Amino acid sequence: MSVNELLSKAEIYREEISRFLRDLISIQSFSAQEHDVVQRIKLEMEKVGFDEVIVDGLGNVIGRIGNGSKVIAMDAHIDTVEVGNAKLWKVDPFKGDLRDGVIYGRGASDQKAGMAAMVYGAKLMKEEGLLGDFTLYVTGTVMEEDCDGLCWRYIIQEDLIRPDYVVITEPTNLNVYRGHRGRMELQVRTTGLSCHASAPERGVNAIYKMAVIIKEIERLNERLREDPFLGKGSIAVTQIFFKSPSQNAVADECTIQLDRRLTAGETKQSVIQEIEEAIAMAEQEAEIVELFYDRASYTGLRYPVEKYFPTWVMNEDDEIVRKTVNTYREIFGEKPIVDKWTFSTNGISTAGVFSIPTIGFGPANEVFAHSPNDQCPEDHLVKAAAMYALLPLRLSE
Repeated sequence: MSVNELLSKAEIYREEISRFLRDLISIQSFSAQEHDVVQRIKLEMEKVGFDEVIVDGLGNVIGRIGNGSKVIAMDAHIDTVEVGNAKLWKVDPFKGDLRDGVIYGRGASDQKAGMAAMVYGAKLMKEEGLLGDFTLYVTGTVMEEDCDGLCWRYIIQEDLIRPDYVVITEPTNLNVYRGHRGRMELQVRTTGLSCHASAPERGVNAIYKMAVIIKEIERLNERLREDPFLGKGSIAVTQIFFKSPSQNAVADECTIQLDRRLTAGETKQSVIQEIEEAIAMAEQEAEIVELFYDRASYTGLRYPVEKYFPTWVMNEDDEIVRKTVNTYREIFGEKPIVDKWTFSTNGISTAGVFSIPTIGFGPANEVFAHSPNDQCPEDHLVKAAAMYALLPLRLSE
């Protein structure tokens, strides 16, 4: 088979890929509740002819093809965020509606479309003999929306699968993405002295102390560094909590939740130092609290991890970027747009923590992620399947 025929071959499976995606959408799979969708994916992997399919201790479903020396992984997380305000949806979020060539529903873009296209890309790969000296793992990973990268920490450290290359199939609008900003979740806590609110001067109001710090954090956001590719770092106060003996008492503790997005060159240490400086500029005393994720997966397993998700970026001349761009040209006859995600992905583990060359290519547009207009065009599924069928061979060469 010539590469020029690959898109035509993928087209044969349009209806099957579409039906599979619509099935996946119909199965609710919020973070830590992915059991049923994992079983559905496992069934489809076995149906299309994977050499081996397992579900690991954390609950990730992993399909293998081949047993060659180069290890390549293609990843899709299969948990979703919740629906939000159901009144904002024009369709049933769990029906998988197909309208005018577009599939709608929760998780269509983020990112069950990537999962559906991967499975049929692997089927096409086997049927057309696009095999080589590589082992391909196709992974449907859990809990990404809660804690991106946790699943891959488990796969690498516990399943002992360490790929040479990773393809992230989060939505890229069929473009090639080579990185994104990192992020960190942390808290700042002030303490005071409670007293009756009828005489506030007798105590120390922890909320007032925090208010001054919040203003300094707002100013900090304006002076954070900017990278020409990844863009600017950011910091935002997203939640406020307090403790007080009653509604008629001065608060003796106040805590704020911070969302910190990290651009190139920013680290956990630099973030903490900047916040310490902001607290000092506010002329207050406060504790910086580093956070950990410790929720049980649907299997009951806990795998605690700090809520620090490193920035990662591949250079344009890195091998994985060049090979992915060239594969795109082979299939589609044109040069792809090479860009970045706005949000964070499992690449924070594969590339950010473990320094594994990682690239992004996926169906659907990220602007629909987490929205009540969640969607993916059928055409994207077909084109992505063709790309996934050839890319592992080209990466292995």
